[in-house]
Amino acid sequence: MSQAPPDLAAAEARRVRQGSDTHAEPEVLQALASDRSVTVRAALALNPASPAAVNQTLAHDSDERVRMLLARRLAGLLPGLTGPDQARLQRQTYEVLATLIADTAVRVRAVIADVLKDMPHAPRGLVLQLAQDQAVMVAAPIIHFSPLLTIEDLIWLITAAQSPGTVVAVAGRPEIDTRVSDAIAATADNAAIRALLSNRTAQIREATLDALIAQAKEHPDWHEPLVHRPGLSPRAARALAEIVAANLVEVLVARADMPAKLADELRQRLTERLNAGRSPLPSGDPTVAEAMAAAEAAANGGTLNEDAVLAATRDGNVRLASALLAVAAGVRVSVVERAASLRSAKGLASLAWKAGFSMRAAGALQTLLGRLGPDAVLLPGPGGSFPLAIEEMRWQLDFLERMGR
Repeated sequence: MSQAPPDLAAAEARRVRQGSDTHAEPEVLQALASDRSVTVRAALALNPASPAAVNQTLAHDSDERVRMLLARRLAGLLPGLTGPDQARLQRQTYEVLATLIADTAVRVRAVIADVLKDMPHAPRGLVLQLAQDQAVMVAAPIIHFSPLLTIEDLIWLITAAQSPGTVVAVAGRPEIDTRVSDAIAATADNAAIRALLSNRTAQIREATLDALIAQAKEHPDWHEPLVHRPGLSPRAARALAEIVAANLVEVLVARADMPAKLADELRQRLTERLNAGRSPLPSGDPTVAEAMAAAEAAANGGTLNEDAVLAATRDGNVRLASALLAVAAGVRVSVVERAASLRSAKGLASLAWKAGFSMRAAGALQTLLGRLGPDAVLLPGPGGSFPLAIEEMRWQLDFLERMGR
């Protein structure tokens, strides 16, 4: 990049100093607000002595960085603008911030949200406007932290959600009230409910938690946050022990607040669940009918679990692995075979998710049934999570079902 001639560089440096000068005449600063140099205008945006007219001009600056600098400075002024002698400056600052909150650049709005998010005396109107922003990076900090948001505000944000991330953001707010939790549960938003269950400080009524546990069989990603949920009633613990994987029952039993008598009861239930109706799974090369019969028997006996599927994949038993996956996912074996013949990594991972298995099993099933190489296998997301959105996995399952009609 070519450098400016020395005389031009010196002239620009002089204008930067003028733009930064807190004692400069308002007319000088106003003239600099339309300077061709973004560095000069940035210095002006940072100048605490810039008059209201200059701030209003800079709020429409063509460079996003200038508007961001102005937004951060003006938002930071708000706590000090109190008292009757500050009324005019307060009004002028609000007007410019209102312009910046309507800015098309997400980063400009996000800067204001970051400054205002935990201010107890921030302008409530601006806070509510930011909380409704469609961009999660703008709305989420306000929703998570602002002390100005009331229970009624949070419920309204849930019911009038401007984006899918709005309800998730409310669900993650510390110490939300039971009324807010009820509103989140009523949305049937899978991601938001998982965020609610993962929020250890959220207050959830026992009846609401019981209702969510009753639905949890269809939502395997709720299981882990549920078993870690504080204050589980004995009824809730028993209900969870019937639906979650064996390793999560062990987590449930090991909780510090688990009464010893109930822990012993849950261990006994788990043993009975694993042993009831146990029949050896066929080895070698069973027919489709034999594999399906064995999978149904395992399901009835409570032994159709991830360990059984992984054992089948280790043995290379394609028909048994397909049957176990089909029965666990509640689909016809032809749906599993269709995903395998298409060599669909997403389809097989979606079937594993519906079956309540982890990405560990999903990876093994992709390799065995889909005959996929390491470079084609769908890998786990952060923390071993499924890398596909819930909506996409449901679409994959629906697609595989429709193909066979």
